[in-house]
Amino acid sequence: MKNNQLTDSGQLRHFLTIEGLKKPLLTEIMDRAEQFSGITHRQVKKVPILRGKTIVNLFFENSTRTRSTFELAAKRLSADVMNFNISTSATSKGESLLDTLHNLESMHTDMFVVRHNQSGAAEFIAQHVAPHVSVINAGDGCHAHPTQAMLDMFTIRRHKQEFHHLRVAIVGDILHSRVARSQIQALATLGVGEIRVIGPKTLLPADCQTLGVHVYHDMEAGLEGVDVIIMLRLQLERMQGALLPSAREYFHCFGLTEDKLKLAKPDAIVMHPGPINRGVEIASSVADGPQSVILEQVTHGIAIRMAVMSMALGAQSEQHEISA
Repeated sequence: MKNNQLTDSGQLRHFLTIEGLKKPLLTEIMDRAEQFSGITHRQVKKVPILRGKTIVNLFFENSTRTRSTFELAAKRLSADVMNFNISTSATSKGESLLDTLHNLESMHTDMFVVRHNQSGAAEFIAQHVAPHVSVINAGDGCHAHPTQAMLDMFTIRRHKQEFHHLRVAIVGDILHSRVARSQIQALATLGVGEIRVIGPKTLLPADCQTLGVHVYHDMEAGLEGVDVIIMLRLQLERMQGALLPSAREYFHCFGLTEDKLKLAKPDAIVMHPGPINRGVEIASSVADGPQSVILEQVTHGIAIRMAVMSMALGAQSEQHEISA
Protein backbone atom coordinates (compact mmCIF):
# COMPACT_ATOMS: atom_id res chain seq x y z
CA MET A 1 0.00 0.00 0.00
CA LYS A 2 1.30 3.42 -0.95
CA ASN A 3 2.20 5.62 1.99
CA ASN A 4 0.15 8.82 1.67
CA GLN A 5 2.86 10.74 3.51
CA LEU A 6 5.22 10.38 0.57
CA THR A 7 5.31 11.80 -2.93
CA ASP A 8 5.40 9.51 -5.98
CA SER A 9 9.19 9.79 -5.90
CA GLY A 10 9.32 8.68 -2.26
CA GLN A 11 10.03 12.08 -0.75
CA LEU A 12 8.34 13.32 2.40
CA ARG A 13 5.21 15.38 1.72
CA HIS A 14 3.35 15.09 5.04
CA PHE A 15 4.64 13.86 8.40
CA LEU A 16 1.66 12.30 10.16
CA THR A 17 2.97 9.12 11.76
CA ILE A 18 6.11 6.98 12.00
CA GLU A 19 4.09 3.94 10.96
CA GLY A 20 4.90 2.81 7.42
CA LEU A 21 8.09 4.85 7.09
CA LYS A 22 11.36 3.06 6.39
CA LYS A 23 14.67 3.21 8.20
CA PRO A 24 16.48 5.21 5.46
CA LEU A 25 13.93 8.03 5.72
CA LEU A 26 14.16 8.18 9.52
CA THR A 27 17.94 8.22 9.22
CA GLU A 28 17.75 11.01 6.64
CA ILE A 29 15.66 13.10 9.05
CA MET A 30 18.27 12.64 11.79
CA ASP A 31 21.17 13.32 9.41
CA ARG A 32 19.57 16.54 8.24
CA ALA A 33 18.86 17.53 11.86
CA GLU A 34 22.56 16.98 12.55
CA GLN A 35 23.38 19.57 9.91
CA PHE A 36 20.91 22.04 11.43
CA SER A 37 21.96 21.49 15.05
CA GLY A 38 24.98 23.76 14.77
CA ILE A 39 22.85 26.78 13.84
CA THR A 40 21.74 27.12 17.47
CA HIS A 41 25.25 28.15 18.49
CA ARG A 42 25.73 30.79 15.80
CA GLN A 43 25.30 34.51 16.32
CA VAL A 44 22.73 34.65 13.50
CA LYS A 45 20.49 31.62 14.02
CA LYS A 46 18.94 31.57 10.54
CA VAL A 47 19.33 29.93 7.14
CA PRO A 48 17.41 30.98 4.00
CA ILE A 49 16.12 27.53 3.07
CA LEU A 50 12.39 28.29 3.47
CA ARG A 51 12.48 31.98 2.65
CA GLY A 52 9.16 32.94 1.07
CA LYS A 53 7.25 30.00 2.56
CA THR A 54 4.38 30.49 5.02
CA ILE A 55 3.79 28.03 7.85
CA VAL A 56 0.63 28.04 9.98
CA ASN A 57 0.57 26.61 13.50
CA LEU A 58 -2.90 25.14 14.06
CA PHE A 59 -2.93 24.17 17.73
CA PHE A 60 -6.36 23.01 18.88
CA GLU A 61 -4.74 21.75 22.09
CA ASN A 62 -2.49 23.55 24.57
CA SER A 63 1.25 23.17 24.20
CA THR A 64 4.42 24.93 25.31
CA ARG A 65 7.49 23.04 24.10
CA THR A 66 6.04 21.67 20.88
CA ARG A 67 4.49 24.93 19.67
CA SER A 68 7.53 27.01 20.67
CA THR A 69 10.04 24.70 18.99
CA PHE A 70 7.98 24.47 15.80
CA GLU A 71 7.78 28.25 15.67
CA LEU A 72 11.50 28.65 16.31
CA ALA A 73 12.33 25.97 13.75
CA ALA A 74 10.26 27.67 11.05
CA LYS A 75 11.76 31.08 11.79
CA ARG A 76 15.29 29.70 11.74
CA LEU A 77 14.52 28.37 8.27
CA SER A 78 13.46 31.95 7.36
CA ALA A 79 9.80 31.03 6.83
CA ASP A 80 6.94 33.35 7.70
CA VAL A 81 4.95 31.96 10.64
CA MET A 82 1.29 32.44 11.54
CA ASN A 83 0.12 31.24 14.94
CA PHE A 84 -3.60 30.57 14.56
CA ASN A 85 -5.54 31.35 17.75
CA ILE A 86 -8.35 28.79 17.76
CA SER A 87 -10.22 30.35 20.69
CA THR A 88 -10.72 33.64 18.82
CA SER A 89 -11.00 32.21 15.30
CA ALA A 90 -14.07 31.73 13.14
CA THR A 91 -14.18 28.05 14.16
CA SER A 92 -15.33 29.22 17.60
CA LYS A 93 -18.19 31.01 15.82
CA GLY A 94 -19.42 27.92 14.01
CA GLU A 95 -17.21 27.85 10.91
CA SER A 96 -16.30 24.29 9.90
CA LEU A 97 -12.71 23.11 10.11
CA LEU A 98 -12.53 22.58 6.34
CA ASP A 99 -13.80 26.10 5.65
CA THR A 100 -11.15 27.45 8.00
CA LEU A 101 -8.46 25.45 6.22
CA HIS A 102 -9.57 26.57 2.77
CA ASN A 103 -9.58 30.19 3.90
CA LEU A 104 -6.03 29.81 5.18
CA GLU A 105 -5.00 28.12 1.92
CA SER A 106 -6.36 31.11 0.00
CA MET A 107 -3.72 33.19 1.80
CA HIS A 108 -1.08 31.14 -0.08
CA THR A 109 0.12 29.18 2.92
CA ASP A 110 2.47 26.24 2.40
CA MET A 111 2.26 24.14 5.56
CA PHE A 112 -0.05 23.41 8.49
CA VAL A 113 1.44 22.21 11.77
CA VAL A 114 -1.51 20.57 13.52
CA ARG A 115 -2.06 19.60 17.16
CA HIS A 116 -5.47 18.22 18.04
CA ASN A 117 -7.08 16.25 20.86
CA GLN A 118 -8.81 13.90 18.40
CA SER A 119 -6.90 10.94 16.97
CA GLY A 120 -6.73 11.11 13.19
CA ALA A 121 -7.27 14.88 12.96
CA ALA A 122 -3.95 15.55 11.22
CA GLU A 123 -4.57 12.82 8.65
CA PHE A 124 -8.08 14.17 8.00
CA ILE A 125 -6.63 17.61 7.33
CA ALA A 126 -3.91 16.15 5.09
CA GLN A 127 -6.59 14.44 2.99
CA HIS A 128 -8.37 17.74 2.33
CA VAL A 129 -5.60 20.30 1.82
CA ALA A 130 -4.54 21.63 -1.56
CA PRO A 131 -1.84 19.61 -3.37
CA HIS A 132 0.90 22.15 -2.61
CA VAL A 133 0.24 22.20 1.17
CA SER A 134 2.11 19.94 3.60
CA VAL A 135 0.77 18.84 6.99
CA ILE A 136 2.89 18.03 10.05
CA ASN A 137 1.29 16.17 12.95
CA ALA A 138 2.28 17.88 16.21
CA GLY A 139 0.27 15.36 18.24
CA ASP A 140 -3.23 13.95 17.71
CA GLY A 141 -5.24 12.40 20.53
CA CYS A 142 -3.74 9.11 21.67
CA HIS A 143 -2.55 8.28 18.16
CA ALA A 144 0.83 9.74 17.19
CA HIS A 145 3.46 12.39 17.84
CA PRO A 146 6.07 11.68 15.16
CA THR A 147 8.37 14.69 15.60
CA GLN A 148 8.63 14.00 19.34
CA ALA A 149 9.62 10.42 18.57
CA MET A 150 12.23 11.59 16.08
CA LEU A 151 13.80 14.10 18.46
CA ASP A 152 13.96 11.28 21.00
CA MET A 153 15.69 9.03 18.44
CA PHE A 154 18.08 11.84 17.60
CA THR A 155 18.91 12.32 21.28
CA ILE A 156 19.54 8.59 21.70
CA ARG A 157 21.78 8.51 18.63
CA ARG A 158 23.76 11.48 19.92
CA HIS A 159 24.59 9.54 23.11
CA LYS A 160 24.66 5.92 21.93
CA GLN A 161 25.61 6.20 18.22
CA GLU A 162 24.07 2.85 17.20
CA PHE A 163 20.61 1.42 17.89
CA HIS A 164 20.90 -2.31 17.26
CA HIS A 165 22.56 -3.20 20.58
CA LEU A 166 20.37 -1.06 22.84
CA ARG A 167 17.80 -2.01 25.44
CA VAL A 168 15.23 0.76 25.79
CA ALA A 169 12.59 0.93 28.53
CA ILE A 170 9.48 3.10 28.20
CA VAL A 171 7.83 3.57 31.60
CA GLY A 172 4.39 4.80 32.57
CA ASP A 173 1.09 5.55 30.91
CA ILE A 174 1.54 3.71 27.62
CA LEU A 175 -2.20 3.33 27.10
CA HIS A 176 -2.93 7.03 26.62
CA SER A 177 0.43 8.14 25.23
CA ARG A 178 0.71 9.13 21.56
CA VAL A 179 4.42 9.66 22.21
CA ALA A 180 4.92 6.04 23.32
CA ARG A 181 3.26 4.67 20.19
CA SER A 182 5.46 6.75 17.93
CA GLN A 183 8.57 5.92 19.97
CA ILE A 184 7.91 2.18 19.73
CA GLN A 185 7.41 2.41 15.97
CA ALA A 186 10.59 4.44 15.52
CA LEU A 187 12.71 2.21 17.77
CA ALA A 188 11.49 -0.91 15.96
CA THR A 189 12.15 0.63 12.53
CA LEU A 190 15.66 1.65 13.56
CA GLY A 191 16.38 -1.90 14.73
CA VAL A 192 16.73 -1.48 18.50
CA GLY A 193 17.78 -4.73 20.19
CA GLU A 194 15.01 -4.77 22.81
CA ILE A 195 12.08 -2.50 23.61
CA ARG A 196 10.55 -2.84 27.06
CA VAL A 197 7.35 -1.22 28.32
CA ILE A 198 6.84 -0.93 32.06
CA GLY A 199 3.65 0.02 33.84
CA PRO A 200 0.57 -1.18 35.70
CA LYS A 201 -1.84 -3.37 33.76
CA THR A 202 -4.44 -0.60 33.78
CA LEU A 203 -2.09 1.70 31.84
CA LEU A 204 -0.89 -0.72 29.18
CA PRO A 205 -2.78 -1.49 25.95
CA ALA A 206 -4.33 -4.96 25.78
CA ASP A 207 -2.49 -5.64 22.51
CA CYS A 208 0.84 -4.33 23.80
CA GLN A 209 2.84 -7.45 23.00
CA THR A 210 1.75 -7.35 19.35
CA LEU A 211 3.86 -4.20 19.05
CA GLY A 212 7.00 -6.28 19.44
CA VAL A 213 7.80 -5.16 22.97
CA HIS A 214 8.53 -6.99 26.21
CA VAL A 215 6.00 -6.14 28.91
CA TYR A 216 6.93 -5.64 32.57
CA HIS A 217 4.64 -4.83 35.48
CA ASP A 218 7.56 -4.73 37.92
CA MET A 219 9.78 -1.67 37.46
CA GLU A 220 12.87 -3.12 39.10
CA ALA A 221 12.84 -6.12 36.75
CA GLY A 222 12.12 -3.96 33.72
CA LEU A 223 14.98 -1.54 34.34
CA GLU A 224 17.60 -4.24 34.81
CA GLY A 225 20.48 -3.60 32.39
CA VAL A 226 18.77 -1.06 30.11
CA ASP A 227 20.65 1.63 28.15
CA VAL A 228 17.84 4.16 27.81
CA ILE A 229 14.93 4.98 30.14
CA ILE A 230 12.04 7.02 28.75
CA MET A 231 9.63 8.20 31.42
CA LEU A 232 6.07 9.22 30.53
CA ARG A 233 3.70 11.44 32.47
CA LEU A 234 0.27 10.27 33.54
CA GLN A 235 -2.21 11.47 30.88
CA LEU A 236 -4.86 12.35 33.47
CA GLU A 237 -6.83 14.43 30.97
CA ARG A 238 -7.38 11.36 28.80
CA MET A 239 -8.21 8.88 31.55
CA GLN A 240 -11.75 7.75 32.15
CA GLY A 241 -12.38 6.29 35.58
CA ALA A 242 -9.95 5.52 38.38
CA LEU A 243 -7.05 3.62 36.82
CA LEU A 244 -4.68 4.26 39.74
CA PRO A 245 -5.10 4.20 43.52
CA SER A 246 -3.18 7.47 44.02
CA ALA A 247 -0.29 9.51 42.63
CA ARG A 248 1.72 8.65 45.75
CA GLU A 249 1.23 4.92 45.23
CA TYR A 250 2.10 5.28 41.55
CA PHE A 251 5.38 7.01 42.39
CA HIS A 252 6.21 4.30 44.91
CA CYS A 253 5.75 1.57 42.28
CA PHE A 254 6.66 3.24 38.99
CA GLY A 255 8.40 6.53 39.79
CA LEU A 256 12.05 6.75 38.75
CA THR A 257 14.26 7.31 41.78
CA GLU A 258 18.03 7.24 42.16
CA ASP A 259 17.87 3.73 43.63
CA LYS A 260 15.83 2.39 40.72
CA LEU A 261 18.10 4.12 38.21
CA LYS A 262 21.04 2.13 39.60
CA LEU A 263 19.45 -1.03 38.17
CA ALA A 264 20.08 0.24 34.63
CA LYS A 265 23.51 0.35 33.04
CA PRO A 266 25.89 2.89 34.60
CA ASP A 267 25.86 4.99 31.42
CA ALA A 268 22.10 4.80 30.89
CA ILE A 269 20.39 8.03 29.88
CA VAL A 270 17.08 9.26 31.29
CA MET A 271 14.54 10.89 28.97
CA HIS A 272 11.11 12.48 29.32
CA PRO A 273 8.99 14.15 26.61
CA GLY A 274 7.52 16.59 29.15
CA PRO A 275 5.85 18.14 30.89
CA ILE A 276 7.47 16.60 33.97
CA ASN A 277 5.42 15.84 37.06
CA ARG A 278 8.09 15.73 39.74
CA GLY A 279 7.35 13.30 42.53
CA VAL A 280 4.78 11.45 40.37
CA GLU A 281 6.75 9.75 37.59
CA ILE A 282 10.25 11.00 38.34
CA ALA A 283 12.21 12.28 41.31
CA SER A 284 13.75 15.75 41.02
CA SER A 285 17.18 14.34 41.82
CA VAL A 286 16.93 12.14 38.71
CA ALA A 287 15.31 14.73 36.44
CA ASP A 288 18.11 17.18 37.29
CA GLY A 289 20.82 14.54 37.63
CA PRO A 290 23.87 13.79 35.46
CA GLN A 291 22.15 11.01 33.49
CA SER A 292 19.19 13.17 32.50
CA VAL A 293 19.07 14.42 28.89
CA ILE A 294 15.59 15.96 29.20
CA LEU A 295 16.63 19.52 28.34
CA GLU A 296 18.73 18.20 25.45
CA GLN A 297 15.55 16.70 24.02
CA VAL A 298 13.97 20.15 23.92
CA THR A 299 17.03 21.59 22.17
CA HIS A 300 17.13 18.77 19.62
CA GLY A 301 13.43 19.29 18.93
CA ILE A 302 14.26 22.49 17.04
CA ALA A 303 16.75 20.76 14.72
CA ILE A 304 14.45 17.79 14.09
CA ARG A 305 11.51 20.06 13.26
CA MET A 306 13.71 22.12 10.96
CA ALA A 307 14.66 18.90 9.20
CA VAL A 308 11.09 17.65 8.82
CA MET A 309 9.72 20.99 7.62
CA SER A 310 12.48 21.49 5.07
CA MET A 311 12.06 17.93 3.74
CA ALA A 312 8.27 18.15 3.53
CA LEU A 313 8.49 21.40 1.57
CA GLY A 314 11.03 19.89 -0.80
CA ALA A 315 13.87 22.16 0.25
CA GLN A 316 17.39 20.94 -0.34
CA SER A 317 19.57 21.40 2.74
CA GLU A 318 22.80 21.76 0.84
CA GLN A 319 25.80 22.67 2.96
CA HIS A 320 26.22 26.08 1.35
CA GLU A 321 22.64 26.97 2.30
CA ILE A 322 23.10 25.88 5.90
CA SER A 323 26.33 27.85 6.17
CA ALA A 324 24.81 30.93 4.51
